[in-house]
Amino acid sequence: MDTQISIGCDIEEISRFSGKSRDKDAEFLSRIYTDAELDYCYKSANFAQHLCGRYCVKEAVVKALSEFDIKDVYYSDIEVFNKESGMPYVKIEKHPDLKVKVSLSHCKTYATATALIIKE
Repeated sequence: MDTQISIGCDIEEISRFSGKSRDKDAEFLSRIYTDAELDYCYKSANFAQHLCGRYCVKEAVVKALSEFDIKDVYYSDIEVFNKESGMPYVKIEKHPDLKVKVSLSHCKTYATATALIIKE
């Protein structure tokens, strides 16, 4: 079988996430983020930047998955972690056979992410 590669990207305004309260917006947040991701994001004074960045990663991954016609993965199924170096990485429990590489960046007003998925 040939190796297949797909790419997805996303950019979002950080301000979309600045008013999100972990308590008040719990239902909305739980549809997108895991508890571990929320713990990570809300530890920071710039939690909106982290929420936005992780959202961008998830959206980029979903876009890349669409190339493979994979439709059973939701935002909460895509978990974003950080290595000790700070570099982000992704786990998708439903599809452990996929190799996912991500890049995430942000400035004061925007966050962006790119996802590369390799299917062998």
